[in-house]
Amino acid sequence: MGRIVVISTGGTIASRWQGSGFAADADGNEVMATAPLPEDVTVEVVDLFSVNSPRLTTAHQLTLLRTVHEVLADPGVDGIVVTHGTDTLEESAFLVDLHHHDERSVVFTGAQLPMGAEDGDGPANLYDALLVALRTRGLGVLVSFAGQVHAARGTIKTQTLAADAFADPSGEWLGKIGFGKVTVLRQPRRPQPLAVPAMPEALPRVDMVMHHADADALLFRAAVDAGARGVVLVATGAGNATPEFVEAVAEATARGVLVALTTRVPAGPVTEIYTHGGAVDLVAAGAVPTGTLRAGQARIAVLAALLASGERAEQERVLRLALSAGAAATKPLVDA
Repeated sequence: MGRIVVISTGGTIASRWQGSGFAADADGNEVMATAPLPEDVTVEVVDLFSVNSPRLTTAHQLTLLRTVHEVLADPGVDGIVVTHGTDTLEESAFLVDLHHHDERSVVFTGAQLPMGAEDGDGPANLYDALLVALRTRGLGVLVSFAGQVHAARGTIKTQTLAADAFADPSGEWLGKIGFGKVTVLRQPRRPQPLAVPAMPEALPRVDMVMHHADADALLFRAAVDAGARGVVLVATGAGNATPEFVEAVAEATARGVLVALTTRVPAGPVTEIYTHGGAVDLVAAGAVPTGTLRAGQARIAVLAALLASGERAEQERVLRLALSAGAAATKPLVDA
């Protein structure tokens, strides 16, 4: 029998009608009671919190990260499933993945329909996630949803309501689940994991600012003036903005602010092609390009770098490490 720990954090999978809309209020045991269990799995539940995931804070996410590591300190645990709201699942999963140094899998899942819905997807997603947690190793942190398995890195919510809510717009599925089997189709590329950070008294502020037609750098500078220690610039195209943004980025980095450059385009890398305010100039001004990571996960990478060190040069080194694809695992593919 495999021993899986389910960490419950709320979200739609734990949501019930509140009179005017749905909100998370069920505990982990109630969520588990909705799902059948694989025959070869025993489950223990950790009730961490029960909130709608748009309300999650950095403090919530660091608490989750530390809880994952505390659970994995027990060698008798075979894997972890995290039930989580879908709105910010991509951020929490990536944060845990950046600090995950264990062969055992941590699998995030959730639901698009609330508890008790006749056609609800939560029970099947939870069943699948338990299978993935039990039968995979060495893949890092995973997202299991609608019969698909995704690596945490690069995977974002791509559908607001559809059951197959998650994908990596720049990559392919990692695997699939069906007929009681988990098939791994490819190996993820992951950098060296970061050390788990201490819980600081004051958590760093990291903001995101989007470029668009007619945009100026007012909001970017406002974020810095408000005390942001990191800013993610969500640019257009392959990572382009205007000369005004270039000037603001140079000012921010001169003040020790960590700036990351991503794009609002769904797929493809940030690339230094254009000048006159394009990625060529933004990178020269000190912005760090995020490759194919989009805004939410780019912000998590900046946050992790800030938590790793108080030294600006070390923060940038850690950010570049977190953004790197790393090396692919060498283990054979799995069909278990």
